[in-house]
Amino acid sequence: MDIRHRRDTLRIASLIHRFSGLALALFLPLHFYVLGLALNDAARLDAFLNWTDYPLVKFVEAILVLLLALHLFGGLRLLALEFLPWSPRQKAYAASAAALSFFVSVGFFLSAV
Repeated sequence: MDIRHRRDTLRIASLIHRFSGLALALFLPLHFYVLGLALNDAARLDAFLNWTDYPLVKFVEAILVLLLALHLFGGLRLLALEFLPWSPRQKAYAASAAALSFFVSVGFFLSAV
């Protein structure tokens, strides 16, 4: 069984975009819960915010920012595919988007530590 076509850079970029979107969708209920705390229960919000000072939580926040950046730049890649003429450099664009996403998340992590 030949699966070389599944390892194509653009296919991998597409899968990363889908999985990052799924992970962000799974995060949304927690985000809405915390927003609800901000509106209804200041004491529990303060306790939650104190919990977010732990290094492991900071690391998970950096992963979340990485997922957000990957999804953002993957979406921009898709918009480019839709509205710009096809170019053989699309693989380089996808790799650049992934690298930029990584640097954005590392910058966020280093500023939060």
